[in-house]
Amino acid sequence: MTLYSFFRSSAAYRVRIALNLKGLGYETIPIHLQKDGGHNKRPDFRAVNPLMRVPALVLDSDEVLTQSLAIIEYLDEIHPQPPLLPRDPVDRAKVRALAQLIACDIHPLNNVSPLRYLKSELGQDQSKIDAWYQHWILSGFDALEAMVEPGPYAFGAEVTLADICLVPQVTNARRFKVPLDRFPRIVAIDGTCAKLAAFDEARPENQPDAE
Repeated sequence: MTLYSFFRSSAAYRVRIALNLKGLGYETIPIHLQKDGGHNKRPDFRAVNPLMRVPALVLDSDEVLTQSLAIIEYLDEIHPQPPLLPRDPVDRAKVRALAQLIACDIHPLNNVSPLRYLKSELGQDQSKIDAWYQHWILSGFDALEAMVEPGPYAFGAEVTLADICLVPQVTNARRFKVPLDRFPRIVAIDGTCAKLAAFDEARPENQPDAE
């Protein structure tokens, strides 16, 4: 398989974690989202993903999958061990809710595209953009801190899709110096996941295109 990725993309980071947890090998094609106005806007990548975002996963069949949660659930269906979603339907819904709180409520507001729009089109200075970024992480983490289950992971004793989404978001929060003191459960979950090779190897600084 081939993964179109950017080392700092939290969505691509999620897929790297999932591939590692499943023990699946893959080739990485770096797509820099900031150099030269964004290599994701080049015609060759647009032909891979019309939305011009990473990740995109090209299967051995040459089918192209996009959207991190869709990719991860595909991997979980095709390679069911270790499972990333609980068997119980209620528990599955709760894990998906945790994952979507991050992937749908926090991350889209802090993605490269809206941040760039705030600066270039709306004329906001960097301090206001940073305040915007911190606001959405803090409000989302307030809810997440109350929703995670007793550890060591986000939904109990096993790694799930919720952890796969949580760890990249914590990495982003730290990069933008968001204070995490009031989120001890989130910080503890992140620390537990960091001890697993699948998470460590997926970290941005461990990628071939890291700067």
